[in-house]
Amino acid sequence: MTAAGAPPIVFVHGTRFSAGQWSPQLAALHEEFPVAAVDLPGHGARSAEPWSLAAATEVIASAVDSLRCGPALVVGHSLGGYASLEFARRRPERLRGLVLAGASASTRGPRATPYRWVAGLVPRLPADRLARWNDRLLRRLYPPEVVEATIRAGYAFHTLPAAWGEVLGRFDAGAMRRVAAPVLLLNGEKDAVFRSGERDFARAHPHARVELIPRAGHLANFDAPDAFTDAVRRFARQLPEHG
Repeated sequence: MTAAGAPPIVFVHGTRFSAGQWSPQLAALHEEFPVAAVDLPGHGARSAEPWSLAAATEVIASAVDSLRCGPALVVGHSLGGYASLEFARRRPERLRGLVLAGASASTRGPRATPYRWVAGLVPRLPADRLARWNDRLLRRLYPPEVVEATIRAGYAFHTLPAAWGEVLGRFDAGAMRRVAAPVLLLNGEKDAVFRSGERDFARAHPHARVELIPRAGHLANFDAPDAFTDAVRRFARQLPEHG
């Protein structure tokens, strides 16, 4: 049974993954908070749907509405973090707080060049080979209870070019000025690339703070699931009452 007045929490996965990415967090938080995790367009159960940021924001909005508890805390990782920033701009009335995990780097300018190269390369590689490589990597690095839901849901390599093609060139610290709700920049300590702009992102928002997960990388919620969950829990408890 969730706590009275607890904010609903909607989790938004990262590149190529699905709602299964958040199985550790959903299991740990569901007794205190109304929780949901989405499959973005082109991912998971929505694999056949075309990607767009506009469609992604509608998916997030539908998840918020499905919890029937008012505006939500939205937690977005990597690609899902940038989609959550777009949601914050388009649907501010549905947002109570925002956690950006591995999504506080500018996607504009020269730094975006390697990601454009990767987005162009991935479709040239056989999807089954990429899937097997991802399965082996995840199983080698993490325990089954952390990654098996992600592995079962499969990977959205076919969506990567369209998704990052739209995200690249679109976001920088200025996007934070369009977020009305409190923000937590929650990054793995070792995620040098995707936390490279965290100070600029934090300075651009009057109610933003940075928290680092020690010894964690880009997949911080896999590297340190308990610490990641605890940070989200503490932030959710500190959010102002709705209304």
